[in-house]
Amino acid sequence: MTREELLEIEQSACPTCGSCSGMFTANSMNSLMEMLGLALPGNGTMVATSEGRHQLIKDAAKHLMTLIEKDIRPRDIVTKDTIDDAFALDMAMGGSTNTVLHTLAIANEAEIDYDLNRINEVAERVPYLCKISPASDYSMDDVHHAGGVSAIIKELCSIEGAINPDRITITGKSLYDTHKHAEITNDEVIRRKDNPYSPVGGLSILYGNLAPDGAVIKVGAVDPSISVFEGEAIVFESQEEAQKEIDAGTVKAGHVVVIRYEGPKGGPGMPEMLAPTSAIVGRGLGKDVALLTDGRFSGASRGVSIGHISPEAAEGGPIAFVENGDKIKIDLPNRTLELLVSDDELAKRKTDWVEPEPKVKKGYLARYSKLVTSANTGGVMKI
Repeated sequence: MTREELLEIEQSACPTCGSCSGMFTANSMNSLMEMLGLALPGNGTMVATSEGRHQLIKDAAKHLMTLIEKDIRPRDIVTKDTIDDAFALDMAMGGSTNTVLHTLAIANEAEIDYDLNRINEVAERVPYLCKISPASDYSMDDVHHAGGVSAIIKELCSIEGAINPDRITITGKSLYDTHKHAEITNDEVIRRKDNPYSPVGGLSILYGNLAPDGAVIKVGAVDPSISVFEGEAIVFESQEEAQKEIDAGTVKAGHVVVIRYEGPKGGPGMPEMLAPTSAIVGRGLGKDVALLTDGRFSGASRGVSIGHISPEAAEGGPIAFVENGDKIKIDLPNRTLELLVSDDELAKRKTDWVEPEPKVKKGYLARYSKLVTSANTGGVMKI
């Protein structure tokens, strides 16, 4: 590639304002707002600069006044069934792993006790219907022209037990009635229920002795040839340390990169791991190296990238006890994440573990790190 060709790509990659064009975090949450019933149809996929988006903004503002007049509030709409349905759309579209954090935080704010394992239960009854970048070459604009989120919701309504079509939305109508006029106009971009990419959803919650309280992977963005990955741990205490060694070529095929002390408390603030995952893929190791972290990922991350490991290292979670050379097994079909050392050895390491000094010792972030919970509860504040 010449410098001129690189410049042309750079100048064409993000030509206007708006969110990234794939199923990354912004678009994932935009889409989930439609399923939650908190946004008008079209919110998830309309291009930022389109006339339709501008009209939607005006319509939403007018509708907000109607909701205020009728004293209809988010808590009147968001229930445990609503959260289930949000994750159902997440599964059907292979959304960003960050949706788990944000949706659990919404549930917490609505005083809904939502168990992380329910997400796997949702995944079992919802097929993967719409594979979007970074899992495919389709963009959100393609999804919009193929029928949008409304068409996906309508298709899910036709699957018995997949979602709750009779619940109310901000339109004042049921979920089904809100989206019943939508049609799939391109069944390669949005597949029908009898021809899914996968019979189960695009996100998975993994459990095991390395993640007793759960971890998250965007399984829909993992190469289909990978179902079980077993490798040797190479451990880093920060994202920056990992990035330096990946760039230096220290990370090799067969490694499981472990980046810890990057969770809500340890970060503090749970920074995203886009740079390390991108570097691994960029070096041609996307199918040969796994990455585990108590931090989070960009919605653009792909490959065997497992985040939100809970409890996090700063809370004394098992990820804090991993050592270089340990064997780690990731079993995607069985949704397990195991550190292959004996229980006695793990107990000894826990006894020997010394909590590190916090990265921030004063100010707001210091207070935050004392009060924040691990990712399995949405990284919310204790009080």
